[in-house]
Amino acid sequence: MAKKTIARPAAAKPAQATPSSSGIDADLVRELAGLLSETDLSEIEVEKGDLRIRVAREARHVAVAHPAPMVVAPPSAPAKAAASAPVATPETRPDDHPGALKSPMVGTAYLRPSPDASAFVEIGSVVKVGDKVLLVEAMKTFNEIVATHGGTVTAILVEDGQPVEYGQPLAIIE
Repeated sequence: MAKKTIARPAAAKPAQATPSSSGIDADLVRELAGLLSETDLSEIEVEKGDLRIRVAREARHVAVAHPAPMVVAPPSAPAKAAASAPVATPETRPDDHPGALKSPMVGTAYLRPSPDASAFVEIGSVVKVGDKVLLVEAMKTFNEIVATHGGTVTAILVEDGQPVEYGQPLAIIE
């Protein structure tokens, strides 16, 4: 799925093109960085013709209270198997788990390509690097979230249609 970038003109006077020896417009990068600070965004990307500039900053670690993670059992699994499925508890902290697949952006998570389709993965699914696990919609763009490592999906920590934050664990792949 191709990622669509929407460029919005800045309200301030456009930056004058002053490319450095590397061909990068440093004034435009500074202006975009200023917009990040003013708007408290974590990243901004502009594209005009062949020029494409993305400015991002590290997210600040802010304590946010999230509801308890939910483990979704596959529909075909018997109730007893669902009850024994691994549940993320405060002691296991899914965000510290080495197999945690984290959201690269703020948006809405979708476990299936459309409401009437089956989920991309379920608990017990075996995935390899690059397999699509879910989608995160941000600004009307559906971004594929793929497995960063191979293994078995042992927990799905979000519900279909749930808002997610940057860096929030979405699933555990062991």
